[in-house]
Amino acid sequence: MKVAIAGATGYTGGELLRLLARHPNVKVVGVTSEQSAGEPLTHRLPFLRGCYDLTLEAFDPEKMAEKADLIFVALSHTQAMTPARRLIEGGKKVIDLSADYRLRTPALYEKWYGTPHQQPELLKRAVYGLTEINRSRIVQGSLIANPGCYPTGALLPLYPFLQEGVVDLAREIIIDSKSGVSGAGRTPTAKTHFTEVNEGMTAYNVGVHRHLPEIEQEASRAAGKKVKALFTPYLLPVSRGILTTIYLPLNRPLSQKKLELILDFYKGEPFIRKVDGSPNLAHVRGSNFCDIGVFSAASGRTAILISAIDNLVKGASGQAIQNMNVMMGWDERLGLSAPGLFP
Repeated sequence: MKVAIAGATGYTGGELLRLLARHPNVKVVGVTSEQSAGEPLTHRLPFLRGCYDLTLEAFDPEKMAEKADLIFVALSHTQAMTPARRLIEGGKKVIDLSADYRLRTPALYEKWYGTPHQQPELLKRAVYGLTEINRSRIVQGSLIANPGCYPTGALLPLYPFLQEGVVDLAREIIIDSKSGVSGAGRTPTAKTHFTEVNEGMTAYNVGVHRHLPEIEQEASRAAGKKVKALFTPYLLPVSRGILTTIYLPLNRPLSQKKLELILDFYKGEPFIRKVDGSPNLAHVRGSNFCDIGVFSAASGRTAILISAIDNLVKGASGQAIQNMNVMMGWDERLGLSAPGLFP
């Protein structure tokens, strides 16, 4: 199948290309970059030398639709709305890695992203691409809203417990997530410069991060009732990874054994690993795995859930490829089966 990547030179675009280079069923036929159009791809992403012989071009949705069957849209938030519509109208499948189709109502999108949604009629058509949860809808979809990295790390451990009905929904769920600096994108800023981040850790956008409504929306959908969360993201002085700790209020005391049985919801899932002890970012780096650990507090009325993902793989590009595999009826593991990097 012929695929293209709009916004190929960012971290998610580069990760898509790295993973697709070993996908047996895919040929990358187009890559775009507004700032570097006309340059060889490997001038901007030299680690791909020997893997691709492509030239970056300006993004023209109609021209891209002529050459590719499926397009990964890895553009900045607010920039994917209209291009996605034009590609869909051209009969193409689209996986959008921005936030433009994740929230289900135009009002919620405008509240959190500060601009009206330009294609509100497509919001209902978009399928939220949390693969393990929405597989049956993804296989029928033509527009997939790839989840955010923080929501992926939070929702995957949360989902089984919300489905089981053991969460005290009268209380807020507390979510702390620590992310590597690549989550801030490739364009450097004063806050993400090496010397500003190295040997430190800081919280940011406390209580008002744009991924909060996405987490609450999908958690509420899982629970069948309104779910409220307190979400605090942190910036870690590492390149990759998100470690998420969730303090989950329970509506009745549950033993450690019962909590572990609930997590068996994911038994047989190729990319979810239940681990003894606490997950470690080092064990998922470069992989599409999500490692999850669960702990019972002494009172039995609070569960502590911990997950580890690579924010660029399971939190972005790897999950996008997993969704593509599902859409096409292929083995989900194609192009994604490699273990993490060690050391």
